Amino acid sequence: MRVWLSLLTLIVWPAVVLAGDFFTLKGHGGPIKGIAVSPDGQRVLTASFDNALGLWTGRVPTWLDGHEAAVNTVAFVDDTRAVSGGDDFAVRLWDLAEGTSQELGRHKGKVMSVRVSEDQRMVASASWDGTVGIWSLNGAAPRFIDVGSNVNDVAFSAAGKFLYAGASDGKVRIYEVATGNLHQLFLSNGFGVNTLVLNETAGWLAFGAVDGATKVVDAKTAELIKDVTLERRPILAMALDWQGQHLAVGDGEGFILLLKTDGWSIANDFRATHRGPIWALAFSADGSNIHAGGLDDAMFSWPLADPDDVPRMVQQGRAFLNGNDSSSNGERQFQRKCSICHTLTGDSARRAGPTLKNLFGRRAGAVADYSYSDTLQTSDIVWSAHTIDALFDLGPDVYIAGTKMPVQRIARAEDRADLIEFLRTYSDIKDD
Repeated sequence: MRVWLSLLTLIVWPAVVLAGDFFTLKGHGGPIKGIAVSPDGQRVLTASFDNALGLWTGRVPTWLDGHEAAVNTVAFVDDTRAVSGGDDFAVRLWDLAEGTSQELGRHKGKVMSVRVSEDQRMVASASWDGTVGIWSLNGAAPRFIDVGSNVNDVAFSAAGKFLYAGASDGKVRIYEVATGNLHQLFLSNGFGVNTLVLNETAGWLAFGAVDGATKVVDAKTAELIKDVTLERRPILAMALDWQGQHLAVGDGEGFILLLKTDGWSIANDFRATHRGPIWALAFSADGSNIHAGGLDDAMFSWPLADPDDVPRMVQQGRAFLNGNDSSSNGERQFQRKCSICHTLTGDSARRAGPTLKNLFGRRAGAVADYSYSDTLQTSDIVWSAHTIDALFDLGPDVYIAGTKMPVQRIARAEDRADLIEFLRTYSDIKDD
């Protein structure tokens, strides 16, 4: 029966070119935060800051919309289902054939990682509310394990009995899945642990941390096996190929460190973005390519055979990414604070926020091609020099409580004024 289903899946899902050559998957309206490859190797899922998932069976994606804020993480359950989590605190289960989803539930903070148990019956989620969520795919009520510090990543043991949790306090803890009880304080790094990879069969756990620590330890005793820490920091992503032969490590400066697991020697170390970070990594099913995501609005796939032979990415896009120092201060403020979420064109282009063209005199929540939070849909704010200044002076979380805008401020009044004047040049209304 399983073979028949696999054959049917191959017929229903056209294959995407996933291996052997350098390629890109373009179309998102924001940075790539998560990447997953289907068990049959035929599809890629990308999670983005633009609030959407992209399901790639070719170079044109199917967009999966359901999250209300940036999507940080995604994992396949099987060839037809996936789970995701995001800045809206939600964990969602997706029917990929139908393109629909249901909300399994919510944390009280951002969801940074989701992992599926080997038997495909449970999902674990790591959240900045200081808990790990355990979500049954068989209909049971969710449970939450109190870790006491922002949780960045989790990893199931092979049998699903234990769960490793890496947290911002620098500790990796092991919990009993059935009871939620702390089984063991496994190790203390001193700086926040961002990412985990567990290979229980081979007997090791790898972790990456805020201070750049990249270490491999014994999965039972936490005894150090290999320290491959370089000077680059932080470590933000790790991935193990499906054959267990290579571990990829992505850092905040845009490099991918490729390690051979049979002796922990460095197989390659190359820059995969113009500027960091590398937020997401996943191997193709045959292990010949490593897929990477970061600040760019695209996923880049690098062949492992010889990455030095493939052309490096052409610098393009936003000024703050390509080192353009000739722009005005107002434009630089836009590039740094606004451009990841907003365009200055006539449409919102699948970004995490609406277009800022013709912003002046516009009522908040009025752009037709963008899905607003209830807070902005019912707001009486009209955008002007005064309201834009207040937004960035106080911060969106204070000025518009309940908004899904990222929490950020522009502290200097001069910088706020320069941004306002820059935005004014893209508005038909020049005066307040």
